[in-house]
Amino acid sequence: MSDIKKTGRRRFILGAAGAAGALLVGWGLMPPRQRLNAAHSLPLVNDEVALNGWIKIARDGSVTVAMHRSEMGQGIHTALQMLVAEELDVAMAQVKTMPAPIDKIYGNLSMLADGLPFHPDDQGVIKQFAQWMTLKTARELGLQVTGGSSSVKDAWLPMREAGAAARAMLIAAAAKEWNVPADQCTTANGMVKHTSGKQKSYGELAASAAETKPAQIRLKAPAEFKLIGHPEPRTDAKAKVDGSAQFGIDAHPVGMLFAALKLSPVIGGKIKRVDQAPVLAMPGITHVVDFSAAVGEAGVAGVAVVAKNYWTAKTALAALPVEWDAGAHAQLSTESVFKDLAEKLDSESGFTYYKQGDAAAILADSKEVAVAGTSVAKTIKAEYRAPFLAHATMEPMNCTAQLKDGKLDLWVSTQVPSIAVAVAAKAAGIAAEQVQLHMCFLGGGFGRRLEVDMVVQAVAIAKQTQGLPVKLIWSREEDMAHDMYRPAALARFTAALDDKGKVLAYDNKSASGSIMHQVLKRTFGLPGAGPDKTTAEGEFDMPYQIAHQKIAHVIVPTPVPVGFWRSVGHSHNAFFKESFIDELAHAAGSDPVDFRRGLLANRKRHLTVLDAAMNKAGKPVEGRAHGVALHQSFGSVVAEVAEVSVQNGQIRVHRVVCAVDCGIAVNPNIITQQMESAVIFGLSAALYGEVTIKDGKVVQSNFHDYPVLRINEAPQIEVVIIPSAEPPEGIGEPGVPPIAPAVANAVFKLTGQRLRSLPLKLA
Repeated sequence: MSDIKKTGRRRFILGAAGAAGALLVGWGLMPPRQRLNAAHSLPLVNDEVALNGWIKIARDGSVTVAMHRSEMGQGIHTALQMLVAEELDVAMAQVKTMPAPIDKIYGNLSMLADGLPFHPDDQGVIKQFAQWMTLKTARELGLQVTGGSSSVKDAWLPMREAGAAARAMLIAAAAKEWNVPADQCTTANGMVKHTSGKQKSYGELAASAAETKPAQIRLKAPAEFKLIGHPEPRTDAKAKVDGSAQFGIDAHPVGMLFAALKLSPVIGGKIKRVDQAPVLAMPGITHVVDFSAAVGEAGVAGVAVVAKNYWTAKTALAALPVEWDAGAHAQLSTESVFKDLAEKLDSESGFTYYKQGDAAAILADSKEVAVAGTSVAKTIKAEYRAPFLAHATMEPMNCTAQLKDGKLDLWVSTQVPSIAVAVAAKAAGIAAEQVQLHMCFLGGGFGRRLEVDMVVQAVAIAKQTQGLPVKLIWSREEDMAHDMYRPAALARFTAALDDKGKVLAYDNKSASGSIMHQVLKRTFGLPGAGPDKTTAEGEFDMPYQIAHQKIAHVIVPTPVPVGFWRSVGHSHNAFFKESFIDELAHAAGSDPVDFRRGLLANRKRHLTVLDAAMNKAGKPVEGRAHGVALHQSFGSVVAEVAEVSVQNGQIRVHRVVCAVDCGIAVNPNIITQQMESAVIFGLSAALYGEVTIKDGKVVQSNFHDYPVLRINEAPQIEVVIIPSAEPPEGIGEPGVPPIAPAVANAVFKLTGQRLRSLPLKLA
């Protein structure tokens, strides 16, 4: 990090590119990897015909679409089916899904490109070059990842192109058979029709269509959309209602054993000794497996007990004598973590993600420095903090593995199928082609299932079960104590106002651990280095127009495992930034909404969202107050108004109005559901979420001491979707960041208490 502190962002990026210059010159001139046809044809059943790597059609006209993103409750399968159905001109009832095989055409390009640390206003050549190279690299890597609210955004073109290409092939086949020009043919409801009245179903034409090559692929204009933009029922709803939906934890191959695990209670601890004999003598116990060596230094040391049912394994595990070596972090505590963050903020300058003007000069001697003839009247300082947070998915961590005859079958709920296959193959000592992944629904992901620790553990255990499948299930207590937590963070702000309340200078420096540094080492065995956008996102890329501003971040390495948590850095940085903006409005004697409007004078999109939320919210009920927050994340702009009261010293949120501009609303129903979900998820964290550490151990163990919002506490939520003709942006996460500051700002109106620490607690 020391070298990066001494250099600018542009020089860092150019240097990184220059280091690989010899390779990039030739490789960069190569055409981009296509995303229409996979390396191998889709697996076919009976009379099916594959028209490209995304679509196959059966004789009865049913269409099967390869689903390359994980369904974890966000409704993504429905949205992606709509993209294909729209361009293919078929009804949603005709469309089925299948898990996409592992292939580079299904890689997530948008998520990697969006991870570059550039300001949204930056349109320079360096940013363009970096994005171009990142997209090319992403195509070559082909990582199948569901995350970063990128699924619809990334699929918007390739899945529509797949549908349009298949449609063109079907038209070409019909035109050839009828000996008519293709432009005299149209499609509707799974049929190709000619002006003469002739018509044939897609099922009848599929075989001959597969032999054609369309001369031209034309995507529909938004005005032609029949499905996109309209509310469609969730295609996964029926299975989840009638119980037929298969989650990872539902896997039950023949002869299956069950495994329960115990991980080092102290962060970074190791196993000294395991006395297996007493447990192996118990009825129903088949194996005791120490998988510490298999997970390696980047994993968590632990041991599993295998039995013929889960309860037997879990009960025996509790009686298993394990002696632990606590290691170097036995004294780690929440207090020591925040002390370290504070000390690093005092002593290190960090990496500057964005700088405009000269905020430092203005703030250096605020009483005397003049800016454009206006002197500084007030200086406002504040410090904010956010705790570690667990994901607490409803479906516990689990994975079922069977290693037999040199082949591995894997049943797992994962956000990273291609990575899961790769690490499973490595753990089993076989080629990736010998791994059969059985994709399942996810009972919640939120970023936790971007990790593959449970996969490596399950494979290590399966290597000992003589070809029998084994299902590993984590207890809730192990899950809570061994998560990859949202990083704890500390942020400091200093701003200067003139005598009219205008913001003259704005300085923000924060500190936290780095998710990317840990993930690179934990998942890929690579060293973590350089800036990490997730640490400062939501701070450095804010839309507020302030002439003199500087936003920096200090990465403070932590032994606490940290990972992607729904909305990642935005989740706490929005709380910091939007709360401090409210502080500035108060110091300026201005209404918080009017104050924001002044800072958004040239941001029409943001103003539209803010005004839509305020208009819908109206006036608060007597005895309550409105708090507002505006935040942009994952390409979408969200404004939330929280109507709050304080009852018997407790914060109660009664109503939340949420306005969102996410580009074209592919399915308004799903967008509304996602925003409602995000508000509940974010409100749980805002009011209750906190993971604390004492003596190197996580204190929280279950929902009794890590509560989530109950149904009787849930507010009324109203969602306003701003009409747009722009391509879709993210929707799964952007609703989370604004809720905490909106509630905190309302509490300030009610009580005069400025709550600068999460979770929100009144004095």
